[in-house]
Amino acid sequence: MSKRRATFGILLIVMLSVPAPVLAGQALLAIETRVNKVLEVLGDPALKGESYKGTKEKKVRLIVDEIFDYAELSKRALSFHWESFTPEQQKEFTHLFGRLLGGAYMDRILAYTNEKVAFGKEIRLSENRTEVESEIVTPTKSIPIHYRMIHQKGQWKVYDVVIEGVSLVQNYRSQFRGILAKETPEGLLKTLRARTA
Repeated sequence: MSKRRATFGILLIVMLSVPAPVLAGQALLAIETRVNKVLEVLGDPALKGESYKGTKEKKVRLIVDEIFDYAELSKRALSFHWESFTPEQQKEFTHLFGRLLGGAYMDRILAYTNEKVAFGKEIRLSENRTEVESEIVTPTKSIPIHYRMIHQKGQWKVYDVVIEGVSLVQNYRSQFRGILAKETPEGLLKTLRARTA
């Protein structure tokens, strides 16, 4: 085997062994595509008016559910308390927290009134995690929204959203810790059931 061919073979092996998450741009493309879909729904002239609010929210929710990793979000929000929940409680918490967090995100995004959304760079946080910068540009200011994403099972999913410097997961983690300092996991689930009713 020639030296050149051997060198090429080594380079090929190295390239193929690089984990998919390292490839730049994939996370940005994943979130940008979904956000643009949301903006299309919000800007759809056929869905204008209060009577179409429910339809619009359902369409947005379906898109949000595609890109959010609610299981990962739940584990991070509960932190070490996650292990004190039974598998059944973990499943219910993930469902309820997904509804709560998705609603909080949608409250922000549904306020969109034809402002522009600009995407910036990816900031690698670890081998399989990255942060994608974006901002909503209004006539008077820019609102930074950063998406923290994780690569699992061949897909990039959102595990936290940082809006104007405030992490949604950290915000809820603080709330949940306060509740769990006084309540059992069932007590927290009862609170979430009431909030999402």
